[in-house]
Formats: sequence, structure tokens, C-alpha cells
Amino acid sequence: MTIIQGLTLTALKRNRLFYAFLFFVLSHSNNTFSQDSIRRPKIGLVLSGGGAKGFAHIGVLKVLEAAGVKIDYIGGTSMGAVVGGLYASGYNASQIDSIFKTTDFDELLKDYIPRSSKNFFEKRNDELYALSLPFTKFHLGIPTAYSKGLYNYNLLAKLTHNVRHVRDFNHLPIPFLCVATDIETGQEVVLDSGYLPQAMLASSAFPSLFSPVEINGRLLVDGGVTNNYPVDEIRKLGADIIIGVDVQDDLKTRKGLKDATRILVQISNLQMIEKMKQKIKKTDIYIKPDISDFNVISFDDGESIIKRGEDATFAVYDKIKTLVAATGEFHRDDLKVKKDSLHIKKINIDKLDNYTRSYVIGKLRFRPGAEICYDDLKNGINNLSATQNFSSITYSLENNDGGDDLKIGATENKLKTFLKFGLHYDGLYKSAILVNLTNKNTFLKNDVASLDMILGDNLRYNFDYYIDNGFYWSFGFRSKYNGFNRNIKTDFKDGTLLELLNIDALNVDFTDFTNQAYMQTIFAQKYLIGAGVEYKYLKIRSVTLQNTSPIFEKSDYVSAFGYFKIDTYDNKYFPSKGWTFCGDIQSYLFSTDYTNTFEPFSVVKGNAGFAKTVFNKLTFRVDSEAGFALGKRSIDFFNFILGGYGFNEINNIKPFYGYDFLSLSADSYIKSTITVDYEIFKKNHVNFAANYANLADNLFGNTDWISKPTYSGYAVGYGLETIIGPAEIKYTWSPEQSRGFTWFSVGFWF
Repeated sequence: MTIIQGLTLTALKRNRLFYAFLFFVLSHSNNTFSQDSIRRPKIGLVLSGGGAKGFAHIGVLKVLEAAGVKIDYIGGTSMGAVVGGLYASGYNASQIDSIFKTTDFDELLKDYIPRSSKNFFEKRNDELYALSLPFTKFHLGIPTAYSKGLYNYNLLAKLTHNVRHVRDFNHLPIPFLCVATDIETGQEVVLDSGYLPQAMLASSAFPSLFSPVEINGRLLVDGGVTNNYPVDEIRKLGADIIIGVDVQDDLKTRKGLKDATRILVQISNLQMIEKMKQKIKKTDIYIKPDISDFNVISFDDGESIIKRGEDATFAVYDKIKTLVAATGEFHRDDLKVKKDSLHIKKINIDKLDNYTRSYVIGKLRFRPGAEICYDDLKNGINNLSATQNFSSITYSLENNDGGDDLKIGATENKLKTFLKFGLHYDGLYKSAILVNLTNKNTFLKNDVASLDMILGDNLRYNFDYYIDNGFYWSFGFRSKYNGFNRNIKTDFKDGTLLELLNIDALNVDFTDFTNQAYMQTIFAQKYLIGAGVEYKYLKIRSVTLQNTSPIFEKSDYVSAFGYFKIDTYDNKYFPSKGWTFCGDIQSYLFSTDYTNTFEPFSVVKGNAGFAKTVFNKLTFRVDSEAGFALGKRSIDFFNFILGGYGFNEINNIKPFYGYDFLSLSADSYIKSTITVDYEIFKKNHVNFAANYANLADNLFGNTDWISKPTYSGYAVGYGLETIIGPAEIKYTWSPEQSRGFTWFSVGFWF
């Protein structure tokens, strides 16, 4: 007893490891005090922030677990909050290692939203523009951050499923806290309650990389700005012994400040380095991995960084084993993750000014009462984010008698106007610069208006106005003007005119002015059905025929149309998985009939395709399409016209390898294309394609269409995914042609 009384409080604070050792001696002695009457020292773990360098925390945890250390409290900042939060929720180090190894950090950083989460209007918009900038009062702006952090949020929500109803972090399997920074006041904010994924996201919201996170009215960013090492906070929870892991950068010289990321980190570290000197003194076992070769975005070096964490922990292994001897060895089992299922009883949505509840429910694609999994939840949130109508989206799962209430908080994007740009070149439309003006909530809630002006060799424009009502009927208006000039090898008929004039091509000016009003809705959560009416003005003239009649066509047409679509391709240009189907019918009811040949007729067409990665990065893709005319007589200018590659389709003009642009023409066709694509390295593709077609007037009037294909063509190509869209070169040839063709296509197709 006199030994214990002789220890002063000052001495205990000065050497807490000695306190642990003393506990070990007394608990194994033959004195009169029972082992239960002496409290085991509580061990706190502090994990600093450091971006990708925080992978070292996983290596530290691996060694601590192997040594048998029981962690009683965890505190972390930024990446330390993410790793610490997962550990506190019940995962062991090996499981966290597996989670990080299977995470696509490229997708995390860019806030990847799969193409399948976008509706058809959004897909079109996202696959046209290389650059999008806020536009307010005739001034261009820049986005508030590179990423909203939704990919990270969805991932953390799924991973913390077993503790989704815990709101006091002291009630987690291991008591936990993390630190964020109030961006408006500069104050440190300790997060020890709330929805765990939201707290971890706020603590790791690196300024300019991830958007701030709003919690309880405060706008929060990365805690590393104010407190990158919450040792005092863990001490206050009751920790007697602190194990601290420091992955913070030391200050670098000018030679090490080679990019913007390192400069931002250096600025953040200026004050933290000095604070760290004092905090190290409060740490009983201090672990400093050697990660000077890495930076905050070195996610591709995860395994090496984890190894550095292991090495640094082994350097203090004797101290760790002494601690284990004093406190007893502990084994941490794998977390048994409960079934990934949610019964959504209610959906509560914070009040929105410009978007209706039905709009949000429609984007989620599930309703109250639904049984869903986390992928359904993730897809629904991605659908909302894909609209770009919300600057931030958060959610939580609240306990409701064994089920879950989904509570959604969405901040409407105050930026309603955007200026967008694109570039393109192909062999049909030639070079073009695209300038787009998009405005949301122009007249009504849920609406978006978009105007494309396409400047270059051929002046064109597209205007879209769309009111998106989700599951309910949505409405739109579309107007577009297209035109090109080119030598073509068809006379839009059977070729008799070319034979008569003894020429093999015509120089044609093609002009198309189309206006559509339509309505559409989502069917069975993923299919799109719609119908509408169309007015079209079509003019085709040829300077080759100056001595005869230079004008082929100059008529107005009124028609009605309907369509059914689904598109799950993960990439429009280089899909690796997914499938697509589109079927539509268009009935031409009236014409001013410049050629005096018009009778009402219809055009039916459809296409289907699928893509599948068969192994590694080798993708096999099959696309088939067909079309035919119904009626006594169709207009030749609406025939299916095949040839060329790399252009945006107009009317029934379609690409076909091996033939020049607009080479083959008839009122019916069937075509199939087989493509084998290999991604030789990231975003670089080599591919081979073969296409076959039968094409003739009234092709399906007999069984000739199932005979050996009349037309065939092949292509080998190289493609590169760039910020302005695909850049491709293809050499195409056909055994029916005397020469091959080389096609260049640069940028998104428009």
C-alpha cells in the first residue's frame, strides 16, 4: 500500500507507461488486494490527418492487433477520422485493409456518378460538354470544390450499416470522436454525436477538393485546419495512455513544393507543425511513419504506405508489448456485417423552394414502404446529384420500429445558369466549337432550358426545354437546326440519277430544321416511354445539278412519334458493361409536298446492344439495329442512309464501317456490329470492329433479309478518352470497295 501512496499525481502524468507496468506487478502479486479492485488503464488511439498518407494508420492497427492491444477510445482527424471511425464501428484492421484495397480512389476523388444514374436528358448534356462554368450576371465563376464527396458518403453509409442508428459516438463499439473546422468562424468543432458517416465526411472534407458539409447549421471542412491531432480530446474521454500516429507532413523546402496540392498542404501545416511539438509531449507511444515520399493524393501507393505504418509500429514494439503485458492481451474478431437491406418506412425531405417532393421521389426511384439495399440508396442519391440542381446532399437513416426512415437534406444550387463549351471534329460536319447556355427554374419548378450554338464549318443550333417530374409525366420542347455540305454517293433513291448523269457523287447542301413537343415518364423504375408531335422543314440541294433542277427537296412535314428506351451502358463511347434498347415509330401525317409524291407513311426502327468485359480489360460488344417504312409509298429523303463514322446521327443517317459517308440508301435495313476493345492502359483503347448489313427497299417483304449480308465493313482503331471527349482514329475497309477510308473524330459527338 505504501508503494501506491508514494506515487504522486505528477509522476503518473510524467510516465503513464510506468503506471501500466505497476498495474501488471500488483495484479500478479500475492498482496491482499484482488485483481478486480484495480482499474485497467484505458488506452486511447489518436490518428492524425494526412490524406492518402493516412493509409499508414491501417498498418499501425495491424501491428497493434497482432500484439494484442485493446483500444478503448479513438479520436481522429481527416483520413484519421475515416480509418478511426471504421475501426470504432467494429471492423478490424484486416477488414479495413480489404475495404481500402477495393475502393476506387479515382472515382472517390472525382465524385464518380455512374452514367446509369442520369436520365436521358442528363446523359445527353453530360456527353456534350468539355467544360462547365457558373455564369451569373454575365460573369464566369468557378465551382466551390472539385467533388461533392457523395461517393465517399455513400460508401461510408454502407460500411457503417451495423451502427446506423447510433447517435452518441460513446455508444459505438469503441467510443469515438473526430474533429472538423467551421469554415465561417475558423473554430474547431468536435464531433462526438450525430450520423457517423456525415461526421467522418465533414472531418475529411479537404478544402477545394471536397465541398463543405453542413451539420447543425455549421459549414464544416477538414479538421486538419484547426486540430490535426486530437490528443487532448481523447484524454478528456478518460484515456490513461495515449498511442498517437502522426502522418502529417513536415514543412517542405521549395524543391518539394512542386504542385498546388503540396502548397495547400504546406499552408495548412504552418500552424499545425508548431502545435504538434506540444502534443507529442502528451503522447505516451508516438508513432511517426516515414512517408515523406508520398503526398495527400498518393492513393495508388496504398500498399507501400500501409507497410510504412507497420514498420514504424514495429520500431516501438517493445513499448507496445510492455503495455499489453500490463493490460492483458486482447483479440479483435472480424465484424460480422448484417444483411445489406433496408425497409424504408418514410422518406422525409427538407423543404425545397424550386423542386417538388414528387421530383425528389422520382429521382430516388423508390417510394416509402420499399425494401431496398444500399446500392439502391446509392443509385437514388446519385440520381439526385446527377441533376446538378443541388450543391450538397446528405441523408441519414433513422430508427422507426425496426425499419428505417430516410431523412434527406439537400441544399439547392443557387447557381442556376451555366456556360458550357465543347469541341468536335468529324468527316461529315467538319470542325465545330460548341457554346451552351443552360438555365434552370426559368419558368417553372423542375425545369431546365438549354441552348447550344455550334460554330464552325457548318452553323447549327439545339434548344431544349424540359420539365422533369420524375415518376410523373414530364414535358419537353426541342428545336434544332442541322446542316452540312458534302460529296455523297447516293441520290437518296436507287442511284439512277447518278447513272443518268454519269457521275459517282453529288455535292449536296443538306438542311434540317426540326421542332418537337413531347411528354415522357419513367416506367418500372428504369425504362423511358414517351410520345410527341414534330414539325420538320427539310431542304436538300446540289450545286452539281445547276443545269437541271438543283433542289431535291424543300418541304414541311408534320408527324407524331412514340418511343421506348433503356440505356445502362457505363460509357457511351467505350462501354465495358451494360445494355441498351431503343424502339420508336414516327408517322408522317402531312407535308407541303415539294416533290408531289407524299402519301402518309410511317418509319419504324429499333436498336439493341450489350457490352461485357470478358477478362481483364478486354470488352466484347454487339450492336444490332433495323428499320423499315410502312405505307404505300415513303419519302426517299427519309430513307436509311449508311456510311462513315464519328458523327452525330440526324434523321436516319447512320454510320457504317467500310463505306464513305452517305453511300448506301434504302427504305429498310438491318445491321449488326461486333466490336472487340482492349484498354491497353488507362483510357487508351485499341479495337477491332466488323459490321454487316442488308439494305433494300421493302427488305422485309420477303425472307431475303435473313440471307448472307450484302454489305460488310471492318475497322481497326485507336481511341483516347480525353477531357473534351473521345479522340479516335479508325482505318476502315470493305471487300466490296476498291479503297479504304481513314476517319478522325475528336471530342464529344454533337
